[in-house]
Amino acid sequence: MLLPTSALFNSPSFPLENGGELEGLDVAFETYGTLNEAGNNGVLVCHGYTNNQHAAGDENGWFSGLIGPGKAVDTNRYFVVTTNMLGSAYGSTGPASINPATGKPYGLDFPDITVGDMVNAQIRLLDHLGVKQLAAVIGNSFGGHLTFHWGTAHPDRMRALVIVVSALKGRGDPASVDMLIDRFRQCPGWNGGQYYGHEKEAGIFDEMKKIRIETLKNYGYDKKIREDVGDRPDLIDKHLAELAEPWAEQFDANALIVLRKAAIQFDARAKAANIQAPVLYVLSRSDDVFPPSIAPDTMNLLKEAGVDARYFELDSDNGHRAPSVDWQGWAKELEEFMNNRAF
Repeated sequence: MLLPTSALFNSPSFPLENGGELEGLDVAFETYGTLNEAGNNGVLVCHGYTNNQHAAGDENGWFSGLIGPGKAVDTNRYFVVTTNMLGSAYGSTGPASINPATGKPYGLDFPDITVGDMVNAQIRLLDHLGVKQLAAVIGNSFGGHLTFHWGTAHPDRMRALVIVVSALKGRGDPASVDMLIDRFRQCPGWNGGQYYGHEKEAGIFDEMKKIRIETLKNYGYDKKIREDVGDRPDLIDKHLAELAEPWAEQFDANALIVLRKAAIQFDARAKAANIQAPVLYVLSRSDDVFPPSIAPDTMNLLKEAGVDARYFELDSDNGHRAPSVDWQGWAKELEEFMNNRAF
């Protein structure tokens, strides 16, 4: 589904790193601010695994505390571009798109894509918009993988990299993909992944809701709710369900699988020395997804590769979601880094 705040960029035949091509490419995106005449004040912002491209513009934007006029990423100064990653469910080409060969949604026939393919799709959009060089690429969670790939594969295209609650290597293994597929196979209307238009009666919606509640807990949402309502498991579960239902209606089970396949393939460690832009690496003290315990090895690897990298640990109890909900805790760090490195 295309968000009402987003626009859609269309492009023909798109080759894929693993072979083959998509006959057409759609990239859903949003922009904030104005591109300068030199085309060099762009900031690309990359979203997480289950998130979308609506990062700013109103209070619902997941990085709205950081992006906007006078904020850390100042849209009076920068032209901010956010894209829905290839394979996701918010307007860009993905498993729910129509397969020209069959006239039906791709489903599990959607080709295996890579983080590199996602970045190449972004490059097509940026070229179309007239962005010649990026002041910075900023990536949150899964978006951090895209940001690392930008730095290693296209080192001259940006002047700064900001990687937030992420890592040089993707999480999981092929077994994690199989487990995800097996969960959906238990749904009575899975139909080999061809459930479109019948998600609720097929049981897909219910399973997606369960997955979302698990994810919210893993990201630390239950802790925040507990702060508001007290130690009331019934109310906490009720609030989690209310948060999970809209996402379960909008997202695509097949997209979860496609993106997870791409994540487990991702590993930028061997190419870290390609990075030319300075790096700001941000983790959250209480994050269980990308815990701060990975910071020493990551920073050592980057520094041994000759990368100008600095580390900031956000002191927050809000886990993986801390950079967005506790944005005040690192806004100054981000602003100073952007001021000193991006321009």
